[in-house]
Amino acid sequence: MKTTFPPVEEQISRLKESVPPVEIIDEEELTAKLEKSRTENRPLRVKQGFDASAPDLHLGHAVSLWKLKTFQDLGHTVIFLIGDFTGMVGDPSGKSKTRPRLTREEVEANAETYREQVSRILDPEKIEIRYNSEWHAERDIYQFLELCSHYTIRRMLERDDFWKRFQDEKPISMLEFLYPLIQAYDSVALKADIELGGTDQKFNLILTRHIQRAYGQEPQALFLMPLLRGTDGVEKMSKSLNNAIGISDDPNDMYGKVMSISDELLSEYYNFASGLQQSEVEAILSQDDPYRNKHLLAKTIVTRYHSSADAESAEEHFLARFREKSLPSPQELLQSGDAFKYDDEKKSLRKMIVESCSADSGSAARRLIKAGAVSIDGEKVTDEFMDVSLDKPHVIKVGKRRFFLVYRDEEQLKGLG
Repeated sequence: MKTTFPPVEEQISRLKESVPPVEIIDEEELTAKLEKSRTENRPLRVKQGFDASAPDLHLGHAVSLWKLKTFQDLGHTVIFLIGDFTGMVGDPSGKSKTRPRLTREEVEANAETYREQVSRILDPEKIEIRYNSEWHAERDIYQFLELCSHYTIRRMLERDDFWKRFQDEKPISMLEFLYPLIQAYDSVALKADIELGGTDQKFNLILTRHIQRAYGQEPQALFLMPLLRGTDGVEKMSKSLNNAIGISDDPNDMYGKVMSISDELLSEYYNFASGLQQSEVEAILSQDDPYRNKHLLAKTIVTRYHSSADAESAEEHFLARFREKSLPSPQELLQSGDAFKYDDEKKSLRKMIVESCSADSGSAARRLIKAGAVSIDGEKVTDEFMDVSLDKPHVIKVGKRRFFLVYRDEEQLKGLG
């Protein structure tokens, strides 16, 4: 029987292109799996799990989704696992405190959006979409206790975030302890050969290999993918931290968010989010022109998730707003989440600047106002003690690129553009 898979050396080479994994655990096992796959003419089962803890997938998720696309192009079976069950538990990875749990309704609403979004990257005709409630929701207490018997508290405390919280005498719920075990069983249920995940998932994924062995399965190989920092340049990209660029964001919003990143992040975003080859990235970044390079990056990313026509239109929209000093409309700010409702008839301008995260403190807000860096509805203001009347909505601009809307009630917004 003629094999339908490329030679193993070619497959590994293609899997290391574009955004290479930070670590493969382990490469010898991966090679053996690929060899066996060719011999048996059987696709490997390659999975990644996404807890449905937020409604949108973002560029951080896409780093590994594009790697899954490479596996798909090589002929392997890609499993997009939606963690509707684990989403109600909450992954504690990298957290310094217990994460609030979501209701089933919230998780199901979030999961519903994933199908359309993932189809922007993966071939929807060739993807296996699964939900981990399929097996977890039906397991009885004896099966669950058997799973728990395969790992120890001591080993669980080796995980950095748990150990730090334990030393600091911060609470760790038993539910959080159980999360990695519940997640690990997903690979047993799916008989996964390979799993992808961010570097922050290393502990969980290595534990999964242990659990697979305990259930008599060959352990999966791991692709640990790099983490993309959010637009704040500090934390990893996350919707909950308001520093994310969603893959389904409106082209104008996507373009503007890319333009808001610091020059320091340019190399990281080009390497992890642009889809360009390393030689192309090096050629672009060799031109020491951050503003030009940022525009090119924004157009590249918008084109990747929308179209070149959308990218051209988004660039024109951006230039009209920022180069020609025009203001975004109230509806644009409402859609982007840059809108703040107040019950007061008047509100301190400096307080609104701080509450909109446009300045770190009241004193910083006062300095911005005094320096003439703040305008209301296009008019510059310099009174640091000014109260803004909320008899109508106002668009406030802070610095060169920060805009937000303030209003008192929804009636004020009717009929506005």
